This record gives sequence, structure tokens and C-alpha cells, in this order.
Amino acid sequence: MSFLKQHAKLERNLSLMFVFSLLAVMVGGIVEIAPLFYIKNTIEKVEGMRPYTPLELAGRDIYIREGCYLCHSQMIRPFRDEVERYGHYSLAAESMYDHPFQWGSKRTGPDLARVGGRYSDEWHTQHLINPQSVVPESIMPKYEFLANTELDAKNIAGHLKANSAVGVPYSDEMIENALADLRAQANPDADTDGLEERYQKISIRDFDGNPDVVSEMDALVAYLQMLGTLVDLDAYKQNENLR
Repeated sequence: MSFLKQHAKLERNLSLMFVFSLLAVMVGGIVEIAPLFYIKNTIEKVEGMRPYTPLELAGRDIYIREGCYLCHSQMIRPFRDEVERYGHYSLAAESMYDHPFQWGSKRTGPDLARVGGRYSDEWHTQHLINPQSVVPESIMPKYEFLANTELDAKNIAGHLKANSAVGVPYSDEMIENALADLRAQANPDADTDGLEERYQKISIRDFDGNPDVVSEMDALVAYLQMLGTLVDLDAYKQNENLR
């Protein structure tokens, strides 16, 4: 009873309530944050991760610009229903080069963390042009203009440089060749030796079915087709079982 009386006094005194609330937040913050200063890396390293290619990075910008993240998350939670529907739960390392990351659990449409390789380029292109033609019940708007809009990539090197400033490991060579690499990835007839040396596990092809121009559709489909494809999940599961 004595404790309840004291607590009642605290609830009635705004100043005391503020002080004790502040103390509780400070103590909780210290308990959560302080250990991180003694951990060299809070993200578990996994094999296969690399920075986005210039074309994929441009596609990611379009994905964000068009608000795709408002309806599609990129974070599969470790729950049975999600894993069975979308695939292996998301790893923190898979978002290590995302600025900003595309996490979340609000889904008007399906999670896209592992959509890469599940559908053909033609399917993605048609789905973006007219979603209802491939998914009749879809409420997704049409993005047919992407196929008719040439990708503006004049400042792609600056974009890589900005990402490099926040920790993405783009080398000077990658930045210098950004525009050429972007164009080469969308052209299977181009000289792609340098591109393949700089970026591992990449798809090189005309993504939107129109080889005459590198469109915003090319970039967005290239981005979607790499999501969830970099990490060797079988190797990760084996390492996890050995611990």
C-alpha cells in the first residue's frame, strides 16, 4: 500500500513524473546503446554481398521515387507463414548498402525481398505496364511511362560517390566507369569484361525488350531481378547449423 501511495504522488506531480520518465529513458538507452561500442560489427558478414551496380542503383532510385516501398516491404520476418510464402527470412547484411533501407511490415502487395529471378523480365515489364493483365485482382497503378522514358544517368557517378561517402565500398574505378557500366549492363552486345570484374553475380541483358534505349524500365527491372539473389542461403544455413 505504501508503494502505491508513493506512486500516486508521482502520477499527480508533473515535474516528478517528467524527471523519472527521463531517467527511465536514459537508463534504457544506455543499456541498449553502450554494448554496441564494444562490438566491432553489428551486421553479421555473409558471402556474396556487393554494392549495387549503377543500373541497379538507378532502378532503386526509381523504385523509391514512385513510392513502391509504400505497398511492398523488403523484410521477411522469421515467422513460418512468411518464410513459407516469401522465402528465407531477411538477413541484416542484405540491407547493408541500402540508404535508406526498405524494411517494414505494412504490405498492400507482397514482400519483394526475394523477388529476384522468380519471374521473367517480360513478366515484370508487363506487370509494370499493366498490372491487371498478369494479376487481375491487383490494385497497383500502371507505370507504362517507364518503358517510354529514357533513363537520365548523367550524374550516376556522383550518386556512387555519395554512397561511397556513407560507407558503401565503391572504388574510384567503379565511380569513374559508372556511366559506361550502366549502359553495358543493359546491352548484351557490349564489352562487359570490366563490368563483370567490378561487380559479381550480375545479369547483363536488355531488360525491357527495347534494345534501342536504356529506359527507366530497364533500370527498375534490373533492380527487382537482383533482390535476394546475392547471398548463398544454402551456405549460410550450413554455417548456421555448425554454430
